[in-house]
Amino acid sequence: MQLFYDATINENLNSFIFDKEESKHIIKVLRKKENDILFVTNGLGHLFKTEITLASDSKCTVRILSVEKAEKSSYQLHLAVAPTKMNDRYEWFLEKATEIGISEITPIICDHSERKVVKTDRFDKIILAAMKQSNQLFLPKLNEPIALKDFLKKEFNCTKYIAHCEETSKKTLKKSIKPSTDILMLIGPEGDFSEKEIKLALENNYIPVSLGNTRLRTETAAIVACHSVAFINE
Repeated sequence: MQLFYDATINENLNSFIFDKEESKHIIKVLRKKENDILFVTNGLGHLFKTEITLASDSKCTVRILSVEKAEKSSYQLHLAVAPTKMNDRYEWFLEKATEIGISEITPIICDHSERKVVKTDRFDKIILAAMKQSNQLFLPKLNEPIALKDFLKKEFNCTKYIAHCEETSKKTLKKSIKPSTDILMLIGPEGDFSEKEIKLALENNYIPVSLGNTRLRTETAAIVACHSVAFINE
């Protein structure tokens, strides 16, 4: 199934017109024509089966044949991950985490972060492309970058973890998480969280965990965490 996306399509409509950019892509690039079937999502769990009624490259119009609503996952995973020095590594994490299954992502600026300024425009496009490629119907939420000290002040109704490399008493993530539980996980920069940041997280009821015996890059650690949660929930 080839999946298309538009945030404005909804179950109250009988027909829908794609914007000019997507219309051009559908008609000129993909060479779709009238009576062809398109599957469309709004990123909110809806799957629309539609039929092209006007094959125009400026306003491709479809008739909505049916609508299905997918159930949300039994868990919600929010990863708060420090930006990597090289942008392409963070983009790789966003793509793979979306494919595996993630609900929300927040770039956090830490004491040891080598990248302090983050532009999220391209990040949004990567997440959207990964959602469509993996035929998922829920678009992960990407938040604006925030300093870790400010992020820790926020209230979250979930189980909160921090993965760090300090030699302290901690369980592995796989032994700590439970199925069907909403989770927030902090992943630090290449230089790890500072001692001050770890102390502050623990004071705010974050549970320290290990992601294994080896020292992982930021983006690898984030994917290990993402897959571990998905695996426990299978």
